[in-house]
Amino acid sequence: MKIAIAGFQHETNTFAPAKADYQAFVAGGAWPPLSRGQAMLEALSGVNLPAAGAIEEARSLGHQVEPLSWAAATPSDRVTVEAYERIAGQIFEDLEAQRGLDGIYLDLHGAMVTEASQDGEGELLRRLRDRVGPDLPIVVSLDLHANVTPEMVELADGLVIYRTYPHVDMADTGARALRLLHRLMNAGPGSGPRYKAYRQLPFLIPLTSGCTLIEPADSLYGQIPDLEGSGVATLSFACGFSPADIHHAGPSVVAYGESDEAAQRAADALYEAAAAQEAAFAGHILPAERAVAYAIERSAKGDGPVVLADTQDNPGAGGNGDTVGLLAELVRQRAPEAVIGVLFDPENARRAVEAGEGATLHLELGSHSGLAGHTPLRGDYRVNRVGDGVFTCTGPFYRGARMRLGPMALLEIGGVQVVVGSKKAQAADRDMFRHLGVEPEAKRIVALKSSVHFRADFQPIASEVVVAAAPGPNPVDHLALTYRNLRPDIRLTPNGPLQSLRQT
Repeated sequence: MKIAIAGFQHETNTFAPAKADYQAFVAGGAWPPLSRGQAMLEALSGVNLPAAGAIEEARSLGHQVEPLSWAAATPSDRVTVEAYERIAGQIFEDLEAQRGLDGIYLDLHGAMVTEASQDGEGELLRRLRDRVGPDLPIVVSLDLHANVTPEMVELADGLVIYRTYPHVDMADTGARALRLLHRLMNAGPGSGPRYKAYRQLPFLIPLTSGCTLIEPADSLYGQIPDLEGSGVATLSFACGFSPADIHHAGPSVVAYGESDEAAQRAADALYEAAAAQEAAFAGHILPAERAVAYAIERSAKGDGPVVLADTQDNPGAGGNGDTVGLLAELVRQRAPEAVIGVLFDPENARRAVEAGEGATLHLELGSHSGLAGHTPLRGDYRVNRVGDGVFTCTGPFYRGARMRLGPMALLEIGGVQVVVGSKKAQAADRDMFRHLGVEPEAKRIVALKSSVHFRADFQPIASEVVVAAAPGPNPVDHLALTYRNLRPDIRLTPNGPLQSLRQT
């Protein structure tokens, strides 16, 4: 059969300092740049992304793949109207050239907000349905952090969501979504696993608490395969993306079955299991000062580095990756054999590369995104190593991603090393450090601008992982955020106050 495949991904933090314009998708960040047609197939080949897994699965099932357009940008504030319209327009332009399609697969995120819409994916699906009609099967893969809306559920024939965080199963999820599309295409209009069930949970989950390498998410996601079967084609749980000030932010459950009873039963079971873990989803985090002090003490045992997660400035959640609060604390406490990265500072990376290895520069490092109360860390920095930022990642999350981070430098101040890059990228792969001659496993303390994805590559070498609360635009405590659009009947934190109470 003939399947059209397209992708349009953005995770929108409406509290972040910068928007995603068209150029952000052209550049691509840590993922491949915007591409169309045959170039899309080449760009996605061998990369751990849903569309790549879907393409491979479609071919293995003997289907004909028709690539349309694929684009992704680093998480940030809203997608500009110009970027959204241009990229959506490209998808539909390429779709118009297709004839005799049997199905459509979309690689979306599920938490896209635009300047014009709270639900970028729902709007894309609405326009798609207007073009192809109600009968052509459309299946979508979504990120574990999707804010699933009723419109997404209504307009798609299937929503299939990641089951791991770190997202090491992205390509696998694309393959699962394609298998569901295969079943729908073979079943024909009005038959097959088309019955849907959708539930929204009444509380927001902090990003760090959704990690499937720790509880409660580990056990919760582990139950899902056992709840499938018996007429249930696929069952999914999304943790939601909390730093999105939209009506439908938050966790949800989606099920698809051969009967309404099967779908509803599976959705109820997973909903109840997730609701029972509300208190456990609150998580644990240390203020930066205490986190660094603990890391210094703990790392003295010599059984591997202590990894600090600088979660509140995570570029993977909309942070700019340029705050220096945790770096300043490492320097203040004279943390031994410590390294932090990847700090986004294109101008100072360029200056360091031009000065060369061994040079000493007086710099105002970081904090250039204009966040209130944030100032650069001024001082004399030694340039230990420079690089061009071109390398291929080998860790489980970014596996196969061909990084283009621009001029990079390994700087040192007060005995603490800083990996500085020219493009924003979540520090979730050891090759980001190895590119500049740093072996993370040889350090005592490794601080990362990441919330959870780093765990896939760094947790195996860590003696312990500590989540640190240094100042940044992605606060773990949602009470620090001013929501205006969130529905009133949802708790801002697990077992916390209702949004309606905050509004009054």
